[in-house]
Amino acid sequence: MTTLDRDETHTPAALPRPVVAGRPLPLRVAVPLAVAAGLALLVAFPPYGVWPLAPVGVALLAAAAHRRRLRAGAGLGFLTGVAFFAPLLAWTNLHTGYLPWVLLSLLQAGYLALLGAATAWVSPLADRSRWAWPALTGLLWVGQEALRDRTPFGGFPWGRLAFSQDTSPLLRLAALGGAPLVTFAVALVGGLLVTAAWRGWITARRPAPPHTTPPPPDGPLDTVAGPDGPLEAPPRAAVPAARRWAPVVVPAVVAVALTAGGLLVPVATAGSGAGVTVAIVQGNVPRLGLDFNAQRQAVLNNHVDATIELAGRVAAGQQRQPDVVVWPENSSDIDPLRNPTAGARISQAADTVGAPILVGAVLLGPGAGEVRNAGILWRPGTGADLDQLYTKRHPVPFAEYVPLRDVARMVSKQVDLIRSDFVGGSTPGVVRAGPAVLGDVICFEVAYDEVVRDTVTGGAQLLVVQTNNATFDVAEARQQMAMVRLRAVEHGRPALMASTVGVSGFVAPDGRVSDATGFNTREVVVRQLRLDDGRTLATRLGWWPEVALAALAAAALLGAAVPRRRQRVMPG
Repeated sequence: MTTLDRDETHTPAALPRPVVAGRPLPLRVAVPLAVAAGLALLVAFPPYGVWPLAPVGVALLAAAAHRRRLRAGAGLGFLTGVAFFAPLLAWTNLHTGYLPWVLLSLLQAGYLALLGAATAWVSPLADRSRWAWPALTGLLWVGQEALRDRTPFGGFPWGRLAFSQDTSPLLRLAALGGAPLVTFAVALVGGLLVTAAWRGWITARRPAPPHTTPPPPDGPLDTVAGPDGPLEAPPRAAVPAARRWAPVVVPAVVAVALTAGGLLVPVATAGSGAGVTVAIVQGNVPRLGLDFNAQRQAVLNNHVDATIELAGRVAAGQQRQPDVVVWPENSSDIDPLRNPTAGARISQAADTVGAPILVGAVLLGPGAGEVRNAGILWRPGTGADLDQLYTKRHPVPFAEYVPLRDVARMVSKQVDLIRSDFVGGSTPGVVRAGPAVLGDVICFEVAYDEVVRDTVTGGAQLLVVQTNNATFDVAEARQQMAMVRLRAVEHGRPALMASTVGVSGFVAPDGRVSDATGFNTREVVVRQLRLDDGRTLATRLGWWPEVALAALAAAALLGAAVPRRRQRVMPG
């Protein structure tokens, strides 16, 4: 296809100035590129963790959708989304069947379809300067993620570009602007790569004649539009080959420099406050799958017994005495506030180990047919501290509660497996556990910027993620750990993840993981940490970096309307 100016009936003097235009990549090339983009993005994430492929995936999609019709751009973006999200979220079908996985993957792919259409829409702006394309690419990715993170039913932020960078130098940018800034940087690097590749493709296909040179470095990406098709730039004086290839080399060098420059962002290697010894108890479950809930007493017993064994090692001088013990989400699916036997078992563990335990529990109520996913502090000698109770603020739709149940039942009868709807809490997870103030978030909440940040602004000194991976697999657990690593850097806090089955472990404020456990194992890990009360720039700025970048993305979409209106897409 070729973009051309609209035919005009006015005199030549009334003609608008021609806009930069040219052909898109042939569809037979663009379609494989779109699929390859999704696969590159996939391999950038854990468990593969080849983070440099994230900007490569961004570049491939940008090239495929450039200069296309909106519908074609959307279709190519959708292909990328399916190739990316379907395997990334494959863990959702392990125990619930294929339908939830297919529907969720297609929904998420729809947002990349919007991104593909937006990429096609802003092509006239990208063609005006080689530096415009990278910036537009970064802004559009942030805008797409801002929308996907919030819609529908509160959004699903899994698969954000930022979460692929847990071992990348760009991770440090989280301390300046959180996950949105990291996403912008990854997509900006991708935009630089596609700019370099596009110019390299043009330069290689059309070598300059002896007495001509390509368009100037800051000019259009290839051709200008004429009334009957693209016109080549007028001849100019010959220049050396080095200058001819500069539009290719410079963006590539800038991409490498920007990535390496992340190492210059200062981050703390440890907290600067008081020391505290924390134990993570990963009690494991009798068997993986949804039916672990049918073995609630066995799961609780596993965590009680592992904690008592820890107390024995402490008494024998083999292990340091913990100040706080953290159990994972769903470690007591029997409400310990209403079931005396469950409460007595937890009290036995807390009294024996001599430290408060943050227990992941399912609590009945507040209404009939309602339950809460909670973290509750259980103190030795006194039991449950109801003043230090956090209720998960962001229950997962169609997993912990069913919106539009009657409509959902028409799609799948499996929605009735969720007999009680989880009710969300309203206050941040700030839990005061004596020697440490914990910032508790539960399971998928670690993906939501504001849920984590609210604990830090509320005084949390140590970030705690209680999770249950028994219904998923090790890939999901490692993807979640990557998010914990970003949160630690973002807020300059030590962090930990406590899982029923793994992966559990501690994370330093610079993102390094220590004492990571295996998957589907019973383990207890103990580590001395230094707490922190400071605030990073990202913590202080909050959501404003995302607001600013998303606003610029919206402005770019509006700004592209004028040159887009002067063009029409022709076959070719």
